[in-house]
Amino acid sequence: MKGRVRWTLGATAALTLGFLASLVPPRAEARSATPQGDEIPHTVQAGDTLEGLARSYLAAPHQWPLLQARNKVANPRRLQPGSVVWIPVHLQPSEPATVEFVHGMATGQARADAAPEPLVKGGRLDEGAVVQVGPDAFVAVKLADGTVVRVQAHSELQLRQLRRRGRAGSLQSVLEMRSGAVESSVPPSAEAFRRFELRTPLAVTSVRGTHFSVAMGDAGQTTASVQSGSVAVQPRPDGATAAPAPTGAMLAPGQGLAVAADGTVGAPRPLLAAPDTSGVPATLGDAGLLAIDVPALPGAVRYEAQVARDPDFTQVLRHGRFADGHLRWKALEDGKYYLSVRALDDAGIPGLPAVLPFAIKTRPVAPLYQQPAPGAVVVSGTGELLCTHVPGARWYRVQVAGSAQFAQPLLDAQRLGECRLPLGALPAGSYFWRVASLLELPDGQADQGPFAPPQPFMVADRPATLSLQSVQAQEGDTDVRLHWPALPGQRFRLQLAGAGDLAFDKLVLDTLLDAPEWRAGNLPAGSYLVRIQVQDSTGLQSDFSPPRQIRVGSGVSTGTGLPVSTSNGQPVGRP
Repeated sequence: MKGRVRWTLGATAALTLGFLASLVPPRAEARSATPQGDEIPHTVQAGDTLEGLARSYLAAPHQWPLLQARNKVANPRRLQPGSVVWIPVHLQPSEPATVEFVHGMATGQARADAAPEPLVKGGRLDEGAVVQVGPDAFVAVKLADGTVVRVQAHSELQLRQLRRRGRAGSLQSVLEMRSGAVESSVPPSAEAFRRFELRTPLAVTSVRGTHFSVAMGDAGQTTASVQSGSVAVQPRPDGATAAPAPTGAMLAPGQGLAVAADGTVGAPRPLLAAPDTSGVPATLGDAGLLAIDVPALPGAVRYEAQVARDPDFTQVLRHGRFADGHLRWKALEDGKYYLSVRALDDAGIPGLPAVLPFAIKTRPVAPLYQQPAPGAVVVSGTGELLCTHVPGARWYRVQVAGSAQFAQPLLDAQRLGECRLPLGALPAGSYFWRVASLLELPDGQADQGPFAPPQPFMVADRPATLSLQSVQAQEGDTDVRLHWPALPGQRFRLQLAGAGDLAFDKLVLDTLLDAPEWRAGNLPAGSYLVRIQVQDSTGLQSDFSPPRQIRVGSGVSTGTGLPVSTSNGQPVGRP
């Protein structure tokens, strides 16, 4: 998609995109009925004078001779009621816009011969300024009447016209979209001459309602859809200011259509329903990626989604189009956010949006599972659950339940000093376990991070044939294994460093893994730090996870099973 525009209008707004003059039938006085460029038609009422019109429209009564020359009026004090006087918009006072929000790299260019400058919150944008928004960036611009224009990543938008009808009248705004995507919210207004126009090469959309969208496709087609109110769509001939052709269609709420590259307006069709977001968790805990999944919607070809800080989507931080309902972005900081997702049909027409609040809570990170392996069997009475240490964590919480939903945990150890839980007399059977880290706040309270995804295991009675020799072969804890959850198609980069090397400057190991598991192998005895990076099938890479600590035993133990150490406490290595 090359560009998309969504307008949110108040129920009393009277706006036109592309052709304002069509709202007022031209009734000419002499030869002045044809508009020249950007002009406002005024139907003369009894008592009107050019000086009065100059005061009303231009806030400058002394400019009435300009109106006289433009409209070829012989007597400025005697205007014919019912005739039309054209008001050139460029004579009206200009109103600057303000940068409301900036995320990422974005610039503003005041004039064609001026150098682009970085945009900052609260900055001023005058008429004619060009806004350029880079990759993974977003800008919100506020116009003088309260309209908020949201400029998406990879976009270029010119504020071609920012004028006001007189000193306190309605705003006359014209935006020229050159690339990318734009969304706008226009507050309600009873002003009959209020104008808000977006110019695109192909179609003219006249607003008769409140909430709709317009999109430009790669092949030159244009799509329009209406959520509430009604919208008239007409093909637009050559030229940025040309009048629209008379043929077109009217869209009712819940309808959309496509305009072909040759200007043919398609028939209205129902919009796709909003995607089902009932399965999206209220809190997401993945520190590597922002991953949200919605089920497939019948008739959907693609999906479009945004993540913002506010419910009005003025502060958008993530935006994307996806081939399916697997929505993936670079991770965000912990906090509260809003998701908007909608499906696109085979014509590229966006459907109704589903808007959902959610939270991100990733700190402190959950430990990694060490043992047992997923689905492994532990011995009843002597088995234990073991996971990695998380630097900075004060406690660990380990839960065991009979189902992955953890509706009624059977074990819930909430403040463990080590990430280790003996299973004790847990009966033989199938179970799930999950773990979380906790920080200690200044007031002594605990701040718990997210649980790691549940992992299955089984408890079984000790086999009667278990020999003493085979039990001794397990001693020494030299074989360390790690497991973690993963999505299909993901790969992983695992790095290992010494216990004190938090910056991972001197790597002991740096390896790529095709499966979400790793075995320590023949590492020397001692403590290590491990961190993992997710490499998604789409090519997106996460940041490295916070480090976890593992310990590799020496394999040398006493007769009671305890490790053998030197006088200074170091484990005795294998021969």
